[in-house]
Amino acid sequence: MLLPGIFAIVMGLVLIIGDWFQFTTLKPWACRYGCPLARRKDSLPKPKDSFPRLFKTHNTIPLPHGVARWVVDQQAIVIRPYYKMFSLRFRTAWPLKGTLDYCFLEDQLELHVSKRIPWSSAILTSIWLLFVIGGTLGFVTMYAMDGGFGTMGGIFWAVGMIALGLLVLAGGVILLAFAYRLEDSRLMQVYEELREVFGEST
Repeated sequence: MLLPGIFAIVMGLVLIIGDWFQFTTLKPWACRYGCPLARRKDSLPKPKDSFPRLFKTHNTIPLPHGVARWVVDQQAIVIRPYYKMFSLRFRTAWPLKGTLDYCFLEDQLELHVSKRIPWSSAILTSIWLLFVIGGTLGFVTMYAMDGGFGTMGGIFWAVGMIALGLLVLAGGVILLAFAYRLEDSRLMQVYEELREVFGEST
């Protein structure tokens, strides 16, 4: 049993590493990779410079806090913050990147922004939430079937366990909300820097 367990752990780590590699790469085939979380739509004045002039080096624009890449054949732009191995900035397990679908409408540039996180982050987070919720509900159900609510002490014990489950769930939700706000602010900072580049070209 030990060998299959080690093999499963190694395969899980390989899948997570592969998922994060596909998520962070700026290769054209991975521009829409990731679990979509949120969307927004913006309209900007049409830049005077064409995209080939704006995205000069390998179809990319280096920005102060991130990078943008123009994916020509998919009519999209990928943006993401810089990821540094030994950065002093706090990193979370839910990094965000943006896929910008664009179209030109007369004198306007219309952008449809899709915010994405790695699939492994989304799946593991969902499993954890289901585990906490399902574990708490399962405990209450089994406890009731075994007659645990028949005494006052049993009721207090059940209430304490339910409160503990809710406390763990609330802590997880707060952590997720904090991580999303932090990563979203970093992504939107890069997005605003790209908009400034487009604005300087109008």
